Order: sequence, then C-alpha cells, then structure tokens
Amino acid sequence: MKKLLALLAATTVMTGTAFAESHAITEFNIGILGGENAQDRLTSNECFRAKVEEALGVPVKIFTPADYDGVIQGLLGGTIDYAGLGASAYAKIYLTDPEAVDVQLTTQNVDGSTGYYSIGFARKDSGITDMATAKGKTFAFADPNSTSGYLVPAAELTASLGKLEEYFAEVKFSGGHEQTIVGVHNGDIEAGVSWADGLGNWEDGFTSGAFRKAADSGLVDMNNMVEIWRSKLIPNGPYVARRSLPQDVKDKVYALVDTMWETDPTCAYAVAAGEAKDFVPVAHEEFLGVVEARKLQEAAK
Repeated sequence: MKKLLALLAATTVMTGTAFAESHAITEFNIGILGGENAQDRLTSNECFRAKVEEALGVPVKIFTPADYDGVIQGLLGGTIDYAGLGASAYAKIYLTDPEAVDVQLTTQNVDGSTGYYSIGFARKDSGITDMATAKGKTFAFADPNSTSGYLVPAAELTASLGKLEEYFAEVKFSGGHEQTIVGVHNGDIEAGVSWADGLGNWEDGFTSGAFRKAADSGLVDMNNMVEIWRSKLIPNGPYVARRSLPQDVKDKVYALVDTMWETDPTCAYAVAAGEAKDFVPVAHEEFLGVVEARKLQEAAK
C-alpha cells in the first residue's frame, strides 16, 4: 500500500496551473514543538530536514520556538509549513482556522495502538507515591498548549482532586516536557506530568515519549523517579502540512514520512521520540474529543 501511495504521488498528472504551483515554493519550514531544548530538537530532526530538502529541492529550515504557541502561530500565519503536533495544539489551530492545515499521519506504537498517556511522576526519595501524597507539593505542567502536559491531566485531576491551585502548594508551567522531567529529577519541582506510550520499561523511559528522549540523552536516571499517576489514553497527535501548500509538495512529504520506518528507522526513531511501529494515516475525526475539550477550556477562561 505504501509503495502504491508513493507511486501515485510520483505519477500524478498535473494541469499546467498545478505544475506552476508545484514550483511556487522557494523554501520549506518545519516547526518542532518545545518538548526539549532547542539544540537537541535541531539535532534530533536534522536527518528529517535533510530528507525533506532532498525530496523538495528547496532549502528546508527547522524552527524551534520557545513554546508550543510559536509553532501554532507559525502554521496559522504561513511561516511554518509542516509540524508534528499534540492533539491539543492541533485543536487550537482547527478552532482558530479550520482551513489552516491538513492532517496527514500519526505515530503507531510498537503494539499497534495510536495513543499515549500523561504520566504523573516524582522523585523516588521524595515520599510521593500517588496524588494523595502529592497534596501540598509543587506541581508542574509543561505548556498551556500541550495535550499530555496540560489539557488532559488538568481536566482529569481537577475532576478528581478539585481546584488544583488549592490542592497543590503551587501549580506552575515549566515551559516544556524536558524541563518538567529534569526539574523533578533534580529536585527543583516536587511532582509533575509528562508523556509516554506507556509501553516497555520505566527504567528505559518507556518505549517512546519525553521520558525516553530524556533518558536516551542522559539527562536523567529514570531509576531516581517513580510514576504516581496515569491519565486515560490520549490519541497520538498528527503530523500536519499547511493546506495552502501545492498538493505535490504535501504528497512528497507525506510519502517520505509514510515510508520512513522502512527506509530509515534511525531517523524515524528520532522523529517519533523513540521506538514505534509505523507512521499511519489519521483523520480529523480522531481528534474531535480533544477539539471539544479544548473548546470547553477556552470557554472557561
């Protein structure tokens, strides 16, 4: 099927107008959400940048804004052409402009599932073993536009614990998943949430996700921390392309990502933040629940 898709994309017959559009771009910009520091994001995604540049024949740059909203606004404003998003970030884009981006692919986990979890955690020597023992402690979310780092855990924890600002001594935003993980590991934050596929071993940082990236990078020793809470399953976020791009450009990037686990698993590992089975097609309908949750969150402000 993947070879057929790639062949169809490569052999599409274009009208003269479409042919002109396919040559209209002079550069291509990829946005990377702020889950880790900027240099690590650049390094992790350099292989992907180079592949896209080769496929499109134009200069390709990676942009690493300080927060999630930088990528969101870039896609809305046309300065970013492609990005892997969390479901909440996608929901914000859709609610702002439903015509801004096309949903293309999502990550399929090693067990064939396409979801992940928000994981609450603390230092093992902190005495915090669950949300009951986290009461009265400092607690960190990642970013207001993060699904697993804010939208889902804030909603679920509020439903079970009440107003979080009253339950915890302090509720803060760390600025990103890596910052939360390192902050908790180093004792600067008492508890927080980050994301993982929930598969594999805790000491490895699970199979994929922010814990895995932090462990692979040597930033933390997972044995120094403990899981204290887990959300319900969250849909893996989509890889999106700006809708106004020429169709053949979108097709080429789609085909490249669609086959990456077959053609270059090392690069795919970097893009997926760990081990995965594949990148598979996904539709807007998969994110309707998150869109509605985001809509309620915005209305409550």
